[in-house]
Amino acid sequence: MKKHTQRLLAALSLLLSGASMAATTDAQQIKQGEYLARAGDCIACHTAPQGKPYAGGLGMATPIGKVYSTNITPDKQHGIGNWSFEDFDKLMRTGVTKQGYTVYPAMPYPSYSRLSDADMRALYAYLMHGVPANASPNRASDIAWPLSMRFPLTVWRWVFAPTPAPYTPTAAGDQQLLRGAYLVQGLGHCGACHTARGVGMQEKALTELDSSAYLAGGAAIDGWVAPSLRNEHGGGLARWSEADIAEFLKTGRNSHSASFGAMNDVVAHSMQYMSKDDLGSIAKYLKSLPPANPKAPPFVGDDKVAKALFAGKVDTTGAQLYLNNCAGCHRSDGKGYSKAFPALAGNAVLQTADPTSAINIVLSGGMVPATHTAPSALVMGGYAKTLNDQQIAEVVSFIQTSWGNHGSAATAAQVAKLRKSAVPVQGTTEASFAPGRSGTVPAPPQARPNVMKQ
Repeated sequence: MKKHTQRLLAALSLLLSGASMAATTDAQQIKQGEYLARAGDCIACHTAPQGKPYAGGLGMATPIGKVYSTNITPDKQHGIGNWSFEDFDKLMRTGVTKQGYTVYPAMPYPSYSRLSDADMRALYAYLMHGVPANASPNRASDIAWPLSMRFPLTVWRWVFAPTPAPYTPTAAGDQQLLRGAYLVQGLGHCGACHTARGVGMQEKALTELDSSAYLAGGAAIDGWVAPSLRNEHGGGLARWSEADIAEFLKTGRNSHSASFGAMNDVVAHSMQYMSKDDLGSIAKYLKSLPPANPKAPPFVGDDKVAKALFAGKVDTTGAQLYLNNCAGCHRSDGKGYSKAFPALAGNAVLQTADPTSAINIVLSGGMVPATHTAPSALVMGGYAKTLNDQQIAEVVSFIQTSWGNHGSAATAAQVAKLRKSAVPVQGTTEASFAPGRSGTVPAPPQARPNVMKQ
């Protein structure tokens, strides 16, 4: 009897130990899934303003109308609570839902198709067991019939989406570089914004092996142009070190630039939570990408404009406007103040033929997000109510072409077009000015070294 009892207790202990190990494994998988959801920035698209996390409802503009993100909480009626892993995996790799229809490619499933099986299972575990269920109903798109028909999306998938295949790690090659490629091409879906689109609105390349167009810069979206992420001059990351890239992703700022537009959400919701090793891997991969435009000239600083501004000598309207409204923060030499007010001289965004982002920042203002390691949200007010179209074109042209910058001049027509859709960046107000900003350009001021510090 004693031996029987001992065996029973041993079996019970083994059973409890196994259950404990399973619970620990599940908890670890859910935690890993949470990290992966951060890496994929899932919350940014699947959360409406003032909405519950992952409950959907965020409107996203497309050329044919607005689509709304769906509820991906484990709610069984409106979310994915009744989805099996196979249902989830199919959507993530092919864009086909449990109900059988193809989703709009606003969801970057061509990128998500690269996830490894283990990562896909961890992500599923987190969404099913680490996210509170929410009964927010899904919202139909604002796309009118017949463009709202789903069959063309199926055709689009057949033509433009790659054959889904889980990422298979390899022992060959630099493992840090391979990890960076996996994160950028997969969950990070960086190409969704930073790669130009084709006639079918498809990304022209999904990896650097497809084309040099990959991560070479995207088209204007919502008033912003996503710059090149390749190791190149003329708008890319040639002047940035790997440490600069990692710092920018972590904090939204570095000595070269500051984040704006949709990149603010990427930093705030995603990149600031990434590990030091993963940020380093991303940086290493981006620096490995050769120039798409090897003929682009490098930035070479020119101090002639800085000296003229510092002396209060201006000969153009753009220079006068810059001196009155911008130099106090960005300095007469355009170098700004470390990571507080970003440099304009040499800024990669100002080295291209498209001044869209610069125009929109002047119109709408900007705000660098607060993060755990850089808690100050730095704000610039917009000038839409104070400067007219021609004045904004003048000051943007000055910024794009001064101090050695290679950018193109802006036109009043470009400003007028962007003004129609310009919305003040959340958290900003109209910029405040010194006396004399009623729409006319005042006389040149005397030199003010404390404001125009070189």
